[in-house]
Amino acid sequence: MKHDIEKTLVNKITDLPKLKGLISTWKSEGKKVVFTNGVFDLLHIGHITYMAKAADLGDKLIIGLNSDSSVKRIKGENRPVNDQNSRAALLAALFFVDAIVVFEEDTPLNLITALMPDILVKGADYAVENIVGGKEVIANGGEVKTIDLVKGYSSTSIIQKIRNQIT
Repeated sequence: MKHDIEKTLVNKITDLPKLKGLISTWKSEGKKVVFTNGVFDLLHIGHITYMAKAADLGDKLIIGLNSDSSVKRIKGENRPVNDQNSRAALLAALFFVDAIVVFEEDTPLNLITALMPDILVKGADYAVENIVGGKEVIANGGEVKTIDLVKGYSSTSIIQKIRNQIT
């Protein structure tokens, strides 16, 4: 079976207006929409496990992806390692990810309030009461959940390990 990767990428990587339409369709079909966000710079088993568990909480998984400029502000001038188009393409290749939307702000608050997912998910390193957009999702009848992270995996630690081997 051949896979048309270009079609997959075009269909999954979207903008806010198109995504709002998709969510409306999904919800009218009784689908439960899950949202999470992140940088996802160097995709690793921690990311894969986290996103797969998030996907299992509902029917459709949306990823809010930090833009390159927001990553630089949050993580520093040497990040991201992979640009937003490459990061989005890798996420789109995952069968359990249904949509990816890039956002420019430092937090996904505006994106979350525009989309109003049924379930907002972050890693268990966040307290539910401190999750950006959590209060808004709960006020709209949704849920906020956390997922345990796979210990020992982070893009930052992988980058540091590479740097240590080079020097």
